[in-house]
Amino acid sequence: MLRLTGAWIWDFWLADDGRSFHLYFLKAPHDIGDPDERHWNASIGHATSPDLADWTVLSDAVTPSDGPAFDDIATWTGSVVRRRDGTWLMFYTGVAAQEGVRRQRIGLATSADLYHWSKHPGSPVLESDPRWYAPLPDVLSPAEAWRDPWVFADLDGDGWHMLLTARACDGRADQRGVIGHARSRDLIHWQAQPPLSRPGRGFGHLEVPQVEVVQDRPVLVFSCLAADLSDERRQAGTGGGICCSAPST
Repeated sequence: MLRLTGAWIWDFWLADDGRSFHLYFLKAPHDIGDPDERHWNASIGHATSPDLADWTVLSDAVTPSDGPAFDDIATWTGSVVRRRDGTWLMFYTGVAAQEGVRRQRIGLATSADLYHWSKHPGSPVLESDPRWYAPLPDVLSPAEAWRDPWVFADLDGDGWHMLLTARACDGRADQRGVIGHARSRDLIHWQAQPPLSRPGRGFGHLEVPQVEVVQDRPVLVFSCLAADLSDERRQAGTGGGICCSAPST
């Protein structure tokens, strides 16, 4: 499988152009020293494969912007979809510093071939909405939770959905993790919606949500690190990986 010399690699997502599989993943160089610092030094790597086994590593797909920008610290996890006109769109997490805390917003890059990506001038295309989601500073962390955009078409043809790692405005600090939600008609203009799950379920963060249809039923999968589980869940020995049915609208 894929291994890189001199770099950490973690979260990944795929696109299939009918000829090759394109793997996008987070990466950070070992020479920064502390592995915990990789999150603040991450770019989005790229590799291709004809069979999901043998990989060719290519130039990074998306990297942090120079100078003040919504993604000038790091570029984090996202997803790729294809528009009807053939254009590929990558939604990704941009991280920037704001008054001593790290803010997370959703950026957009486009490509005609999955190899060469250009950041959309309208980025960031989505920010957290304080009506439903915890504003900065968060009571649990100096970093905002508004990341890991997973975009998919509405099953009834009514536009597009985006699911996100998010935290609610209320509830116990270690149980505010929710699945954030946004909708769009054109994949460019997005509106935040109320979360699709409720706080108080035992999760501090519900990370990297992904939706797949299994036997005609949408299934939502997400993860939660042991450190982000509530005390009750940790004591009960429940795992961090959860699978549940997802709504179609």
